[in-house]
Amino acid sequence: MKIHDWIKPGIKVKRWLVFGVFGILLIAFGFTELVTHRVYDLYYKIFYIFLNITGLFVLYISITESMKSIIALVNRGYIKVSFDSKKIESFIEEKRLLVKGPKIVVIGGGTGLSTMLRGLKYYTSNITAIVTVADDGGGSGDLREDLGMLAPGDIRNCILALADTEPIMENLLQYRFTDGRLKNQSFGNLFLAAMDGISDNFEEAVQKMSSVLAVTGKVVPVTLDNMALEATLENGSVIRGESQIPEEVIKQNSKIENLKIIPEDAKALKEAIEALKEADAIVMGPGSLYTSITPNLLVKDIAKEIRKSSALKIYISNIMTQPGETTGFKVSDHLKVLLKYGGKEIVNYVIANTGEIPDDLKEKYHLEDAELVNLDEESIDSLGIEIVGDNLVKIKNGLIKHDADKLAQVLVDTIMEKKLLYDKKKIIEYMYLSQRIKKRVRDEKIKSLQKK
Repeated sequence: MKIHDWIKPGIKVKRWLVFGVFGILLIAFGFTELVTHRVYDLYYKIFYIFLNITGLFVLYISITESMKSIIALVNRGYIKVSFDSKKIESFIEEKRLLVKGPKIVVIGGGTGLSTMLRGLKYYTSNITAIVTVADDGGGSGDLREDLGMLAPGDIRNCILALADTEPIMENLLQYRFTDGRLKNQSFGNLFLAAMDGISDNFEEAVQKMSSVLAVTGKVVPVTLDNMALEATLENGSVIRGESQIPEEVIKQNSKIENLKIIPEDAKALKEAIEALKEADAIVMGPGSLYTSITPNLLVKDIAKEIRKSSALKIYISNIMTQPGETTGFKVSDHLKVLLKYGGKEIVNYVIANTGEIPDDLKEKYHLEDAELVNLDEESIDSLGIEIVGDNLVKIKNGLIKHDADKLAQVLVDTIMEKKLLYDKKKIIEYMYLSQRIKKRVRDEKIKSLQKK
């Protein structure tokens, strides 16, 4: 086609848009005169009402004719628009079903929690992540000290895990400065700090950031109080600060005997309590037992609401022990800590890894005083807690982590089987569609990698 074939409809679009602006001005002028000059006689009022009606008519003509011109450009191939009805229908159906998914509340912090959330968001949009704000190390600690705000690091990771963002945006928010005064500081932390600066409180800042990044579900801080951790070791030493506790345990070669938060009466966020009351399942972990999960249970009313809840109460055990916190711990030892700080009815199911790891990685972790967490079934049974075991290991860059997709699948299967089995047809439909969602996401990731 020649260039003049598309110039004419293009000019028409511009003309009709200008015509639409004229209509808006007529409406604005007529309406303003009617409101501000009420002393006009009947004829003037009729005139300005006529201006409003004319403006509306002009605006209508402008919109319809602009659309006709745009369609003309589309038909001639200069604006390419394609609609795949099957994809749109599938997408709408997925969103519809995700909204009807189980209400899951996850409690914790650190990278373990955010890893699980990445897989879980493909099964339900009814997710509430209750996240600890006791972190005082690294970039989060610097911002707490400089700005007096709550720790943003774990919150940031959970928001990004549940966000619907392009890879470049996620890379940007996870970027850490390598030089200058901002060295080791995360851009995502600074983004949240800026949101905190223009918000009434930290909760509102988290909500605004979640809105900007199109987060599935909700992320809420467990409390708005300036919370800190304090551990008493077996040798009697008292350690203040989340980042200091594991280091001092290793340095003093003395295990954690007791843990508390300061202030001890830190008040739980209202949204966190409401989410616990409405939950179908409450999930604790994965993550650092003493510094990510337990601190949430110590916040006023959190453990109480979990015990009262009729929801499925699930603990996701770590795959590896953590030096300075859980050295030598078995799965039952993790559970005993939760029962100590949360009460007897805090957990009724544990999801634990049954997979193995290569010998070279065993040796590598052994040198760092870490090992696979042993699944001691008899001891767990004696606690009255049911075991759900599966191979949950994923090895990436020489590190052992939970397989996010597999963990989410096992978790949702458990919730469906143990809690929501009353409607088998709905469950089958839901799980079938969940698999379609996962397949679509994998296909999109593959296409993205191929483009690179």
